[in-house]
Amino acid sequence: MSSKQFNPKIALVGSGQIGGMLALLAGLKKLSNNIVLLDVIDGVPQGKALDTAQAFACEGLTCKTCGSADLSASSEGLKDADVVIVTAGFPRKPGMSRDELLLKNASVIGNVGLAVKSQCPGAFVVCITNPLDAMVAKLQETSGLPAKRVVGMAGILDTSRFRTFLGEALGVSPRDVHSMVLGGHGDAMVPLVECTSIAGIPLQKLIETNVISQSKVDEIVQRTRLGGGEIVDLLKTGSAFIAPASSALQMVESYLRDEKRLLPCCAQMQGEYGFKNLYGGVPVIIGKEGVEKIVQIPFSKNSTEEFNASMKKCQDLMAELKRIESEAQKN
Repeated sequence: MSSKQFNPKIALVGSGQIGGMLALLAGLKKLSNNIVLLDVIDGVPQGKALDTAQAFACEGLTCKTCGSADLSASSEGLKDADVVIVTAGFPRKPGMSRDELLLKNASVIGNVGLAVKSQCPGAFVVCITNPLDAMVAKLQETSGLPAKRVVGMAGILDTSRFRTFLGEALGVSPRDVHSMVLGGHGDAMVPLVECTSIAGIPLQKLIETNVISQSKVDEIVQRTRLGGGEIVDLLKTGSAFIAPASSALQMVESYLRDEKRLLPCCAQMQGEYGFKNLYGGVPVIIGKEGVEKIVQIPFSKNSTEEFNASMKKCQDLMAELKRIESEAQKN
């Protein structure tokens, strides 16, 4: 679709670091001339929108940006958005239990889902809020949108980290490293070593010929699993926001331009890989219909066991959320 034929409205729910970067990159990629930033803290989305508009002027781009603290039916809200990217939520703070974070963010995502349902039921929705696998499931449930149009961003980010680390270790460009990281977005994610290649050369061949050691690859796998925490430790007062924004827009670009990219995304499985009605990181083809297909890859025995264990953690997380919500309702 050319910009002359279609000018989608992109709504960014959450105007923190990721939201601001999403607005900038969406404009630079020319995905839309109509970008809306939304946040519950009045002034923040308006300020980010103004700053972004001035950056577009500097870059010679004509792109309308606006900000609002209101999700309601207005041109500056969610109304008639074609794409919605959700980053809204709370970070975990000192003294806050995992259950508290899960409940607080589920409440935020639930409200966003209801707003999407009433204001833009035809949108393609990407969730970035953590804990991701549970939040994207909550968003799909409350929005009532078909599962193929509600997805989570995680696999592309985790894969980018894996490719970066491998490229550094091998002394090659990450663009020539091809791989996928699947499973839940957490410490049990599954970098598919057996499906990894460098410019067509299987990584396993490079291990066998001592170009890189198995122990080094194992180290990179573990670093990938802890990649988000590594950045948090370095920043001290924040978390990753540049790569997450870039990763989410790969999904959006494939949807808007019907590119049919094969990407690792958090999508709802309906029997694929032996799971039903469960969100988790799997290879999907994204086109104009949203998730057009979940591609089943034959795994090694070890990767199958790791993937199943990762999906079990996603199931446990969903069960925990339902338990917490049920107890909260009783109280």
